[in-house]
Amino acid sequence: MRPVAIVGPTATGKSALGVALAEALGGEVVNADAMQLYRGMDIGTAKVTAAERRGVPHHLLDVLDVTETASVAAYQREARACVERLLGEDKVPVLVGGSGLYVRAVLDDLDFPGTDPEIRTRLEAELERVGAAALHARLTVADPIAATAILPSNGRRVVRALEVIELTGRPFSATMPKAGPARYDTMQIGLDLDTDELDRRVDARVTAMFAAGLVDEVRTLERHGLRLGRTASRALGYQQVLDELDADEDMARAAAATAQATRRFVRRQRSWFHRDDRVTWLDAARPDLVTAARELA
Repeated sequence: MRPVAIVGPTATGKSALGVALAEALGGEVVNADAMQLYRGMDIGTAKVTAAERRGVPHHLLDVLDVTETASVAAYQREARACVERLLGEDKVPVLVGGSGLYVRAVLDDLDFPGTDPEIRTRLEAELERVGAAALHARLTVADPIAATAILPSNGRRVVRALEVIELTGRPFSATMPKAGPARYDTMQIGLDLDTDELDRRVDARVTAMFAAGLVDEVRTLERHGLRLGRTASRALGYQQVLDELDADEDMARAAAATAQATRRFVRRQRSWFHRDDRVTWLDAARPDLVTAARELA
């Protein structure tokens, strides 16, 4: 009995395969998508519906309010406890998601530095005042390796890197995760597609999300404090809709921006997962995908 992880870029069918494998193996699904932790963020995260789960128990879905900040350290504690409970019950944990750091936090022996609310608050105030690019320039001096790995526009990650440096006195890059050592004997199955086909799927998914009511979902979550959430408000689709609600409310433009941002995100997901040679890759379009994955598991 060992865990199985279904990983890879967005829009490759990880959720459906996870359900099918859990059914075949007598297992249960453990969510490893950071944005699917949030209650109410359903359409924009392509969260599996009750019907799509087909009775397979899913864990770590809908556990945070949109005002809360997702923490990989907190997720690691909860997900590992879930995995170990399932193994103790002779059930296969099927970890499913494209949030690379969250997957690795569960499967590998990684430790995450703590946080300091005073340092974090001060740095976030500075971020608001001077912007992400200025803080990234400071990070470039303090830790060039971390600065190379973090986009200058990603203010949240820049703040976290500077917080860890100040808190620990060590470069943030020294705490950045690398593959292994493995905590479990996990079978990692990666799904991928030809780039053109994957881009087509991303575009179709975004179109379907807006048609299914993503804008109304964002409006509802806005009333529940979405704008106050440092993590949730920056989720793909949600950020773009919020931007348009503050501007011309041109939701066709929001959809186009969402698709473009998602395609960029897909490239980063690919890069992350392909660096780990423990992942066995399958073509997500193959007709015998479930059978092939079952044979690997």
